[in-house]
Amino acid sequence: MKAITYTEYGSPDVLHLTDIPQPMPARGEVLVRVHAASVNYGDMLARRFGKLTAREFNMALFMYIPARLAFGLNKPRNPILGSEFSGHVAAVGEGVTRFKVGDAVFGYRGAALGTYVEYLTMRADGMIAPLPSGLTLEEAATVPYGALTALTLLRKSAIKPGQRVLIIGASGSIGAAAVQLAKHQGAHVTGVCGTPRVAFVRALGADQVIDYTREDFTQNGQTYDLIVDVLGKGSFGRSRRSLTPEGRYLFASFKMKQILQALWTSRFSKRKVICTLSNEKPSDLQAISELIEAGHYRAIVDRAFPMEQAAEAHRYAESGGKQAPVVIRIAPEPAESRPTVSTAQRVAVTA
Repeated sequence: MKAITYTEYGSPDVLHLTDIPQPMPARGEVLVRVHAASVNYGDMLARRFGKLTAREFNMALFMYIPARLAFGLNKPRNPILGSEFSGHVAAVGEGVTRFKVGDAVFGYRGAALGTYVEYLTMRADGMIAPLPSGLTLEEAATVPYGALTALTLLRKSAIKPGQRVLIIGASGSIGAAAVQLAKHQGAHVTGVCGTPRVAFVRALGADQVIDYTREDFTQNGQTYDLIVDVLGKGSFGRSRRSLTPEGRYLFASFKMKQILQALWTSRFSKRKVICTLSNEKPSDLQAISELIEAGHYRAIVDRAFPMEQAAEAHRYAESGGKQAPVVIRIAPEPAESRPTVSTAQRVAVTA
């Protein structure tokens, strides 16, 4: 079968199309014929991880060495990227009753990676679920990473209806999911992003969108009950005046400074800093699927690239010009599940 592999760290040009053996499902597993896989932040980070300095690493320093060892010091331990996927069940292993051949599914492999392939195996009781109605296979392939991470992070934030939430990095996978999930919980949501993605964040349902190239939210006089900082680009110190008296500043990515701030504010301040990691469960993917089915969560795809153009897909995704998530089309999508209008039209219609 075909797979997109990389044997060295670096630019998108390290990605190549390769032939590898096709897996077979073991007991309790399903074999999925992959139709689409996303190009998310984690994939691009893993692709160049060996060249990432400790300063560029967006988590605490004590996590840097274990992460380097896990990914591979001089070359990738796992030569296949991709954490999200969608497709159809091609075969089922012994004992599997949850799925049958032909079922449309989507799922998440997390740090195990390996979705840039024509076929993959998954535990039937793992991070895999039936394709929600209302989504194409390409759209579904962009959902799990951001939605699962945002769901588990926001659970620890105890959002209440009517509260004001600001999300820094609202156009990324996690940020876009956080916008929709916070909105579903009844919050007034403000998203912060760059100029090319303002329409995308607005299309997701944000009540207000701030273009950080034109406005500094810390200077607009508004206050928020919760600020979610996806990549640690903001600052608790600069944002204190933007928090309500008992507001919380949630870092999804954090270094030692933010950890110390969290410890200090937990004892000496009504305004709290929260540093937390996500902890996803298969039931969380089902919860996201139910939100999609109910019309409370949506996915928008910017562009889909064929397998042969994986390098171009990565290059476009990290160029700064993308408006929404990017996917790699591993296999042609059935005509009946394709969108009838382009992504640009869909964003424009809902913006």
